[in-house]
Amino acid sequence: MKRFALVAMALVVGACSALGRAAFQNPVVNLRDVRVLGLGTQGGNLEVQLGVYNPNNFRLDATRLTYRVFVGDSVGVASGSLDTQTTVQAGDSTIIRLPISFTYAGIGAAAMQLMRTGAVTYRVGGDVTVGSPVGNFTVPYSTSGQFNTMGR
Repeated sequence: MKRFALVAMALVVGACSALGRAAFQNPVVNLRDVRVLGLGTQGGNLEVQLGVYNPNNFRLDATRLTYRVFVGDSVGVASGSLDTQTTVQAGDSTIIRLPISFTYAGIGAAAMQLMRTGAVTYRVGGDVTVGSPVGNFTVPYSTSGQFNTMGR
């Protein structure tokens, strides 16, 4: 009887875990803004703002976010991680700010594109680790677009 109870309990826990993972929807991450915080003779500092939307009906606790920023076709500008816990309530969104330092040598392609067209195409990607009532997940994100300096 004890063996039957243990097997039944293991099956119930496994089924709940599988159902929880099936019910989990990946958070939606997109680029909201890029702000130049400062420029110097060797480079500068940016703040990249990512919007994170939680489509689930339970809160998510983001514990780690990695990022890679590319300009143009695939010129890497910055990469890193942010280990600050951020909570996104069910059906809500929040802004995560990434401080990024750069050198002019590293963004030469972006500067050329900016001078020619007034805009820079970009891609931001990485993964975010979230904790939820149904377990911990590490999910990838990727977004791209064009950063336009007109009107700033």
